[in-house]
Amino acid sequence: MSVQYVRFRSEALSRSGEFYILLPPKEPPFFMPDNPYYQRPVKTLILLHGYSGDCTDWLYSAPVSDYSLRYNLAIVMPSGGVSFYLDKKATGHRYCTFVGEDLIAYLRETFGLAMNREDTMIGGLSMGGFGALHTGLMYPETFSGIIALSSALIVEQLKEMSPNMKDPVMANYEYYVDTFGDLKKAERSTHNPKVLYRRNVREGKENPRIYMACGTEDFLLAPNRKMRDFLKKQKADYYYTEGPGVHDWAFWIPHAQEGIEYLLNHQ
Repeated sequence: MSVQYVRFRSEALSRSGEFYILLPPKEPPFFMPDNPYYQRPVKTLILLHGYSGDCTDWLYSAPVSDYSLRYNLAIVMPSGGVSFYLDKKATGHRYCTFVGEDLIAYLRETFGLAMNREDTMIGGLSMGGFGALHTGLMYPETFSGIIALSSALIVEQLKEMSPNMKDPVMANYEYYVDTFGDLKKAERSTHNPKVLYRRNVREGKENPRIYMACGTEDFLLAPNRKMRDFLKKQKADYYYTEGPGVHDWAFWIPHAQEGIEYLLNHQ
């Protein structure tokens, strides 16, 4: 098992992007020689952190080394700030492009990873769950699967916000305008994963397989159920699950593993 911290020049960010990467052994360890996941080349899973997190969140909070070893996965954990992994018009703030293009190109050129769609997946939690859905659907030719945990699918609620908001839960009005642009139009823009999903269908592009999970006590349950209903109506290739839990690692850790197994075993 190899763990590396990497900084590389990203044109989308106009500076260095950063990520941690876990690389599994080339051969399975002696205690699991019959592991079927080592009968194939290594696959790549990009994991996105939540709001205000960074590239260490998954590394320190979840058993990603076990995921990597057990499933023969290269796990890549980039930093995305508080960007919602979206592209802004301002120079140096194109985080969707950073993950979907610059990071992928670097992994291919430097590590020989993520070389094809079938071997490349993306996942995340909260803001990163939104980012995984959005980036995966923005680049359906790159990602074959998406894991979206307790996703911050707030884009359809933005039109209700105003400059006079009191006691904002996460951020002030100016933050949302800076991140999503015109809040009255965000729902109909490509910032909305539903818009991207429909676009891909219209253009004849295969959408990634999707695994979604949310806790029944999570404050983001309602928008996750709305996304579930949308996917059902679209007859998408998806799996949605709920269970007792709030917005924390106790819920995310087992469902991240379940999501990995779902994507790997339903190809």
